[in-house]
Amino acid sequence: MHIALIINNLVSTFLLPPTSLMLVCFLGLALRRRYSRCGLSLSVGALIILLVISTKAGSLLFVAPLENQAPVLNMKSIGDAQAIVVLGGGRLANSPEYGDVDSPSYVTLARLRYAAKLHRETGLPILVTGGQPEGGGESEAAVMARSLEQDFGTPVKWIEDASDNTAQNASLSYAILSRDKVKHILLVTDAIHMPRARMIFKQSGLDGIPAPTVFFSRSQQSLLDFMPTGEGLRRSYYALHEWIGIVWYRLRY
Repeated sequence: MHIALIINNLVSTFLLPPTSLMLVCFLGLALRRRYSRCGLSLSVGALIILLVISTKAGSLLFVAPLENQAPVLNMKSIGDAQAIVVLGGGRLANSPEYGDVDSPSYVTLARLRYAAKLHRETGLPILVTGGQPEGGGESEAAVMARSLEQDFGTPVKWIEDASDNTAQNASLSYAILSRDKVKHILLVTDAIHMPRARMIFKQSGLDGIPAPTVFFSRSQQSLLDFMPTGEGLRRSYYALHEWIGIVWYRLRY
């Protein structure tokens, strides 16, 4: 695992819930001896916020504004797109049911499924991008290519297997595609991730037409969505990670 990834994960752990809110709660408890009201307010406030963002309904406060920036692809608007670029979203290492080889995570699998659909409808060639940010003997791109070919019967033309983050996905994909004079692409990733991904791909020189998948904010709401669940907290974490990432990318790039 690269040192940069370790540092990034540590920073994310302390900035994002639940750790950040737990720290605020503990701070409030520590302050109660000298500043009773202030300490109590901090602790109770942190717990209330944690409760709210642990619901699927509460997560929409952060999810919906991101997904609203990523409209569903209109096939009439693909224009002069020359390729489909699919961003990696993690893998499951040593999957026993597949002979102990790596397989796509469910996030990556959803992206691959949509990319295969787009390939069938457009005939455009596919590039998969994802390196080995967590170490291991096989890149995410290699896992993605194998899944597309074996599970979806979809060929992969280009494999970018050296990137560790979205910015590198963009710059290294540009380096590969520019050799074939490809500048206009269909960019496939989660709707939550699309605003940051599209921004950095444009900065890198590729005109990415958004082709988002996995929309959380389009589901019909029910009473169960107002109950705290691990999935609600995961969605809030994911969306907050993207908001922080957008700010960081704007400052850095």
